[in-house]
Amino acid sequence: MAVLRRVALATLLALVPLTPTPADAATLSMRGADISSVQRSLDLGATYYNPSGTAANPLDILTGAGVNYVRMRVWNNPASGYNNKAKVLAYAKTVKAKGLGLMIDFHYSDTWADPGKQYKPAAWVSHGIGQLQTDVYDYTYDVCTALKAQGTTPDSVQIGNEINVGMLWNDGRVVNNDFTNLSLLLKAGYNATKACNAGTQVIIHTANADSLANARWFYDGIRAKGVPWDITALSYYCMWHGPLSTLSSVINDTRSRYGKPVIVAETAYPFTAANADSEANAVNGSAPCSGYPATWEGQASNFTAVQNTARAAGAIGVFYWEPTWYAIRGNGWDPANINGTGDQWDNMATFNWTGGVNPGIRWTP
Repeated sequence: MAVLRRVALATLLALVPLTPTPADAATLSMRGADISSVQRSLDLGATYYNPSGTAANPLDILTGAGVNYVRMRVWNNPASGYNNKAKVLAYAKTVKAKGLGLMIDFHYSDTWADPGKQYKPAAWVSHGIGQLQTDVYDYTYDVCTALKAQGTTPDSVQIGNEINVGMLWNDGRVVNNDFTNLSLLLKAGYNATKACNAGTQVIIHTANADSLANARWFYDGIRAKGVPWDITALSYYCMWHGPLSTLSSVINDTRSRYGKPVIVAETAYPFTAANADSEANAVNGSAPCSGYPATWEGQASNFTAVQNTARAAGAIGVFYWEPTWYAIRGNGWDPANINGTGDQWDNMATFNWTGGVNPGIRWTP
């Protein structure tokens, strides 16, 4: 991740075998967008325009471009309130009313969790591994059952976000190749999810699309400890994770090695090298990846290439990360200073700085 580094989708997912078959390679059944920032943008008055220039609900614009699944992060107690449990519950109603699938991305933190940081939430900071297992179970179960109670049962959940070397550091960090503590936390999250709703798919997500060795190290490690999961998820950004050929090999290998469907849970590409605010962009340059200029056309072409690569390798889904996070003053990256920080993603969204959508961007089966 950059900053810090439907209809019944449950029915649809029930039709997807947990052991991938060649048929999986033909279709991306999970065509997703992580729009976790959109509530704040809308609350601040953001307007989104469809390709014809008409103002519309951003979900309607995205579904018109092929999206059938929404991913939303949840933070335990962020200072800004975005994206806490209450905010997630509120927007989940909108998502489900549109007939979209819903993925909940548990960071288990009050702020960003990614490969470089996995901070405990303040309420858990003094807890050791024994208590943390209970914390993860109770919190996961609480959010899931609250969603279920209001008729918005999540179709899938991530137990942690980009947990390349663990979560809830330092207790859940993998040190000296010891996956014991991490495995206990992942099992707690899995068990809580299934206790809430047996049909909700549990996703384990890393940013290991850059390396077959790294992907095997992690997923071999948790498998050896008996960790159960339903879907393997990877982040892939070409400027950080390398060529599409590597992505292809990692997807192919993880599908066959672990016998589970694979998705690309995050990807994105810039449409401009310019910056809309005082916050430095996460990605710079006129062509961060060879062959893809930082233009509307380059952004759309890169996203199409990622989807084509993932599909050909047998993945079942691709999610664009934060397509709606265009530069709206007051929607900064830091939940502890959301008004005083800017948007590092304003050139990576699929909407420009006045809310117009990239007319070439498409999610395709």
